Amino acid sequence: MHTVKHLKGSSSQPLPKKPSGIRTYMPAMLLASLLGTYLDLYFIGKGIYYFPIRPFAAIFSINILFTLAVLPIFMIPLLKIMQSLKGWLKGIFVLSISLAMAALEKMAEAMGLFVHVEDWHHLYSFLGYSLFIGLISAFHGWMNGKKQ
Repeated sequence: MHTVKHLKGSSSQPLPKKPSGIRTYMPAMLLASLLGTYLDLYFIGKGIYYFPIRPFAAIFSINILFTLAVLPIFMIPLLKIMQSLKGWLKGIFVLSISLAMAALEKMAEAMGLFVHVEDWHHLYSFLGYSLFIGLISAFHGWMNGKKQ
């Protein structure tokens, strides 16, 4: 295979380099943060859940620490692991992470950090996290030109 170098005197623009490292995860992190924020705003607006303890409670009805920091940072190792998995193992991984998130949500309720309406079933959380993680993973693969 031959590689062609860009001539110094050429007027054409060199091809942009593909991002590497953490920069490849930035679009997925941004989408996770935005989608998480809007979903929280929607569900809190509908009265389905709320955060009794949250930073800047007088300003924000959502937990901005979770949606702007925890969620995007959590997506990096999750996406790295998913990139190393193939086929049905990815699905099992997504389902197990979603199950863990639903369990953590239940524990957060017990600690008073999170409150759902009385008729909430944590199966809804499990399904929601499965869709959320699957969507972010597919978006990450699409942005990086790989089939996820």
